[in-house]
Amino acid sequence: MNDNQLLRYSRHILLPQIGIEGQDAIVAARVLVVGAGGLGSPAAMYLAAAGVGTLVLADGDTVDLTNLQRQILHSQKSIGRLKVESGADALALLNPETRVIPLARRLEDAELDAEIALADVVLDCSDNFATRHAINRACVQHRKPLVSGAAVRFDGQVSVFDLRQVASPCYHCLFPEGEDVDEVRCAVMGVFAPITGIVGAVQAAEALKLLVGCGETLTGRLLLLDALAMEWRTIRLGRDPSCAVCAIVP
Repeated sequence: MNDNQLLRYSRHILLPQIGIEGQDAIVAARVLVVGAGGLGSPAAMYLAAAGVGTLVLADGDTVDLTNLQRQILHSQKSIGRLKVESGADALALLNPETRVIPLARRLEDAELDAEIALADVVLDCSDNFATRHAINRACVQHRKPLVSGAAVRFDGQVSVFDLRQVASPCYHCLFPEGEDVDEVRCAVMGVFAPITGIVGAVQAAEALKLLVGCGETLTGRLLLLDALAMEWRTIRLGRDPSCAVCAIVP
């Protein structure tokens, strides 16, 4: 790191769990954030501020007035713009040292596979099960740690699926694809603005811990937040030995 970086990231470097070596790992990292909305906004902002070297931001949507209540990466002037372009501009102002790669489309198939193969950590900040399961399959295949978050109404959840650990479940273990699971979206059910910030910030924290290799991540645990009562709960998760996704990967 140069002198400017040593000063910029000095509060991280002062933490013995991070130090210069940990901050070097953050600066050298490539992180994929799928979704530049309610969760992706705070997650990407904290990752950029923390010094992640390359941040790949993938989202095919444009900014709408209804997004501004919670999607803090965007402003009134962003309405009508692609979210990834608006986000890249905001992140450049926050930390010009972070290289932002905007992908203005929904990542699918070979492209999704290729981006996940390149990433050190993947953040699922999407809002639909099809995308979540596609991300999970690629993360399992390439043994990439996945930080998954969700928020709707006053409820949030976060977990880490890290198949580098033998006992870690994958997303499919928790929410098997094809089962009757209600897909609840903000556009229909509403969402309490700060819940997306809380969940997105936790996702960023878990991603940084994974990059540095410090602390205990949420691997094998599902963290649940009821913001109306402001209560947190933790559910232990086990790997499904008959999982159609992770059980077939050696």
